[in-house]
Amino acid sequence: MSNYSYLYWIPLLPLATFLVLGMFGRKYLSPISGMLGTLSLAGSTLISLFAANQYFFVDGKMNGVYQKITAFRFTWLTFSPNVSIDMSVIVDPISVMMLVVVTFVSLMVHVFSLGYMKGEKRFATYYAFLSLFTFSMLGLVLAGNIFQIYIFWELVGVSSFLLIGFYFEKPSAVAASKKAFIVTRFADLGFLIGILILAFYGKTLDIGVLVERLTSVQSPEYLGIAGAGFLGISVLSWGLSLVFIGGAGKSAMFPLHIWLPDAMEGPTPVSALIHAATMVVAGVYLVARLFPIFSMDVSVMHLITYVGVFSALFAAIIACTQTDIKRVLAYSTMSQIGYMMFALGISHQTGESGLGYMASMFHLFTHAFFKSLLFLGAGAVIHLVHSNDMKDMGGLRKWMPITHMAFLVGCLAISGIPPFAGFFSKEEILTAAFHNSPFVYGIALFTAGLTAFYMFRLYFSIFWKKEASHAYTHGEGTLTMKIPLVILTILAAGAGLLPFSRWVTADGISMETHTDLLFSAIPVSFTALAILLAMYWYKNENDKPARFASMAGGWYRAAHRKFYVDEIYLFVTGKILFPLVGRPIAWFDKNIVDGCMNLLATLTARFSSLIKRWQSGSVQNYALYFFGGIAALAVLFIYLWK
Repeated sequence: MSNYSYLYWIPLLPLATFLVLGMFGRKYLSPISGMLGTLSLAGSTLISLFAANQYFFVDGKMNGVYQKITAFRFTWLTFSPNVSIDMSVIVDPISVMMLVVVTFVSLMVHVFSLGYMKGEKRFATYYAFLSLFTFSMLGLVLAGNIFQIYIFWELVGVSSFLLIGFYFEKPSAVAASKKAFIVTRFADLGFLIGILILAFYGKTLDIGVLVERLTSVQSPEYLGIAGAGFLGISVLSWGLSLVFIGGAGKSAMFPLHIWLPDAMEGPTPVSALIHAATMVVAGVYLVARLFPIFSMDVSVMHLITYVGVFSALFAAIIACTQTDIKRVLAYSTMSQIGYMMFALGISHQTGESGLGYMASMFHLFTHAFFKSLLFLGAGAVIHLVHSNDMKDMGGLRKWMPITHMAFLVGCLAISGIPPFAGFFSKEEILTAAFHNSPFVYGIALFTAGLTAFYMFRLYFSIFWKKEASHAYTHGEGTLTMKIPLVILTILAAGAGLLPFSRWVTADGISMETHTDLLFSAIPVSFTALAILLAMYWYKNENDKPARFASMAGGWYRAAHRKFYVDEIYLFVTGKILFPLVGRPIAWFDKNIVDGCMNLLATLTARFSSLIKRWQSGSVQNYALYFFGGIAALAVLFIYLWK
């Protein structure tokens, strides 16, 4: 077995870059800060690819099963002989796969940003924040201790706050960063409580030991957590549900999704990183990391399934009505993450019944490439036209041939058109749904058609529909913006051909899968019809979409306003929580809690003013008090004490 201890360099390289650029970047290293950040990520990417090759093709498998290896560990805090927070590096199929995804997509974002962010006043700061974001996610996926996951989980939140609010001069960017931070903090409270519940009953924070104890039905830890209950629900269900709430907040599942569209206020390359490789996929990774424990509770698996499938459909409907290209892609991400979530929910732990798990990880893998491609393509478009609104675009294929082809491949991949990458991973999810829940399969199939429709609505609105309003003299960006688009186009087209099921499965045992052309005929046909409808409506300028929107009436307006979820949140907080809960608590805090403290302080001050004369420093007074005390004691014992 190889020594994988070198893997700690993968997160340490971006951490070192963050520290150097954060302290010295703006003053001393601004011209070369982008190159330093990019070279650092290139180093992490090369180490990740080397580790993946070593693990999957050389010595990661033993007796037909991919092993879980602890490559590095040191104890940070010890609470008891059995409970400690360890900083560790864990190597298994999903951590190695995520290393490749995070480092490679981050590298593409770093390279793209060299041209996209050129001339920014805070160029070095931007690359420092990118490095911190990448370090946080890499620390999360390598963590072997559940509290270590939580530490890096919060660092991911801080990093996203800094990058979403990068343009802090804009009030909308500041509001968006605060919104993302606050909403995910509520979800993370649930995650923290869930961690404490699982750790309390499992008597450990080590993920491997925790999984072993809570998946053995005869172990005292499992019997304890499954036997205890609250409000008629087992403590195991409570703990797992709270952990899932944390994952749902990070992955923007309904109803904790409201931060996601506003997060588009950050630079577009940041959106590519958040949506393709870091923050939004963290929730899916969390459920996959603890999947053996989740699979022990059917009710929680149903919760994951139905939250995931509803989020996928809900976001797809909204995406059909948005006109900001980044918001369309944001809701697209929410929909695709919903696919990954419900695929985990319908899966089991072993054998062919674990198809959903494999399909979810496969879709996470392919989605990283075509979604980063789409966001970077959108960034190139915004860089050219200086607008996010589709109304300001049209006919750009003539001016942006490379971006046009890249975006088209990305749209075909996410729509599930063969032989592009998304087809293979999405078909595996649909197959798993078909064999486990016809209801879920039906919703997933309909959502797949909506995905194709809104993506090609976006494609035709940007690159066709009408002639470009004027000539663009500066082209489609620098060479550093084009190279990532070309590389990601190749991966979005071909990544689905990789034998993913041989490497990443729920039980570590390779699985043989194949494409059933007869089964695929219905999804592909449905998707093709949706693309043709989008072409009919949006390839040329006409009034068909407007007439349909008028016919749909209130339904269209509701979808365009995101079904008023933000308004509901504002009503509940502004009209109910703040006046009925917040103000009474604030009054109690100010008048009762602060009042008690102020009263104690006042009494202490007055009492001290009474007795401070006793410590006057005058020897005559002390002598007077001394002899007065003697006289009082003499009177007491001679005349009064009998």
